Amino acid sequence: MECPQLCSLDCVVGGVNMRVKITMACGECKRRNYITTKNKRTNPDRIELNKYCPFCKKHTAHKETK
Repeated sequence: MECPQLCSLDCVVGGVNMRVKITMACGECKRRNYITTKNKRTNPDRIELNKYCPFCKKHTAHKETK
């Protein structure tokens, strides 16, 4: 028997969805390139990742936006 919490990205704890969708924006050109999810409980602050920006054509720091 499969556990749906282990297979799903949307883990619900106490009726509250712990994973939220976030948009990542390039630090140089400010364009929003990526959409991903993060866990609100383990990462309450805004995250910053180095990702490839197709508009700048190089790897840049991408920050979480609203």
